[in-house]
Amino acid sequence: MSRLLVTGGAGFIGSNFARYWRAKYPDDMVIVLDALTYAGNRANIADLEDSDKFLFVHGNILDQTLVEELLRKHEIDTLVHFAAESHVDRSILGPDAFIETNIVGTHSLLKAARRVWLEEWEGKRTVRFHHVSTDEVYGTLGPDDPAFTETTPYAPNSPYAASKAASDHLVRAYMETYGLPVTISNCSNNYGPYHFPEKLIPLVITNILDDRPLPVYGDGLQIRDWLYVEDHCRGIDLILKSDKVGECFNIGGDNEWANIDIVRLICGLMNQAMQDEGNRKAFPKAESALKGKAENLITFVTDRPGHDRRYAIDATKTKMILGFTTKESFATGIRKAIQWYLENETWWRDVQTGEYRQWIAQQYDL
Repeated sequence: MSRLLVTGGAGFIGSNFARYWRAKYPDDMVIVLDALTYAGNRANIADLEDSDKFLFVHGNILDQTLVEELLRKHEIDTLVHFAAESHVDRSILGPDAFIETNIVGTHSLLKAARRVWLEEWEGKRTVRFHHVSTDEVYGTLGPDDPAFTETTPYAPNSPYAASKAASDHLVRAYMETYGLPVTISNCSNNYGPYHFPEKLIPLVITNILDDRPLPVYGDGLQIRDWLYVEDHCRGIDLILKSDKVGECFNIGGDNEWANIDIVRLICGLMNQAMQDEGNRKAFPKAESALKGKAENLITFVTDRPGHDRRYAIDATKTKMILGFTTKESFATGIRKAIQWYLENETWWRDVQTGEYRQWIAQQYDL
C-alpha cells in the first residue's frame, strides 16, 4: 500500500490522476491538497469523497507548515505534484502568480519533503517526490526538427514555461544536493474530462454549443502533440512504480495536430453530434452546428506574443524503459471528450463564471 499526497488534485489532470489511482489501487490512501483557485474545482473530485481512503484538504502549497503536517500525520510516502498555474495566455498578462505558485510553491514542497522525509525520518522510508512538468520548457521546434527528448536543452519562451523550467531545476537540485528521491515527467498537451474550458479543445466544444466565435490565434498553424489525460496518468503510474529515481521521462501522444485542424475536426464532429435528437433539444443555442455549419464560427484573432510554433514529444525513453504506450487514439479520445461535455453541461456552465467570460472576451478581443 502507498499513501499519496496529490497537489493540485482538484484541477484537470490532478483530479483525473486521483480518480485513476483510486480505481486502480483501492487500498491506497489518496490525499488531495488544492487551493481551489479559479481552475481548481472540488466538484472534480466529488465522486471520490465518500471513500475513507480519500481525503480533500483545502490549502496552498506555499504553506510549508501545512504540507509538513500532512506528510507526518498521514505518513505520506509519495508526493505527486500537479499544482501549477498553467495557462500561457494568463502568464503573459500576469506572470507574478506563475512565479509564486510554480517556483516558490514547488520550493516550499521540496523544503517540506526534505525536512520530514530526510531529516525527521532520516531517509529510512522509501519515498518519492514526483514533479509533473511540461514540454513547453524545451522551447519551440521548426517543422522538420526532431521531437523533444529528455536531453533537449531548456529554452522556455513564455513566463509560464520559464516558471516550470525553474521548478524542474529546483527538483533536480534537491536530489543532487540533498538526496531527495525525485522523478520528473514532461508531458504534451492533455485533453479529456474536466478540462477547464479556457483551453483550446473544451473552449471550441463549449463555444459551439453556445454558438459563440471560435478564436484561432494567427494562422492557426501552430502544432501541438495531444495526449489523452488518462494515458498521461498511466505514464505517471509507471514512473512511480519504477526504480528509476532521479530520472526525467517524456510522456507524449505521438499525435501532432495544427490548431486549425483540431478546430475544424471538432466542428465536424459537433455537426454530427447535433444530428442526435437529444443533443438538439439539450443545446438549442448551437444554431451553427444544428445547421451543420459549426466551422462558420471560426474567427482568426491576433496571435499571442512569443507564440511557440511547434511542440513534439519523443517518448522513446519512457516506452523502452517503462513499457509506456497510449491506449486512447485521438480518433476515440476526441469523441470521448466531446461526449463528456455534452453530458456534463452543468459542470462547465458552473465554471464559466462572469470573470471567466470577461477574461475570454478580453483575451481574444471578441
